[in-house]
Amino acid sequence: MLITVNGQPTELAGATVADLLTARMDDPRPNGIAVAVNDEVVPRDDWPRWPLKAGDTVEIVTAVQGG
Repeated sequence: MLITVNGQPTELAGATVADLLTARMDDPRPNGIAVAVNDEVVPRDDWPRWPLKAGDTVEIVTAVQGG
């Protein structure tokens, strides 16, 4: 299915947020990451069961420490 991830069209075989993170980062629950699907923040505990559908827009945000 085709979704948009951080503004880029992305083909994804899996069907959940965890599947997407595994495909992109080789980890279904990486630390320091927040995910929103169609402008709705997805709680970390819901990633393994949050379904993605063709046409969804996903934003993956990485926390960065600064000073």
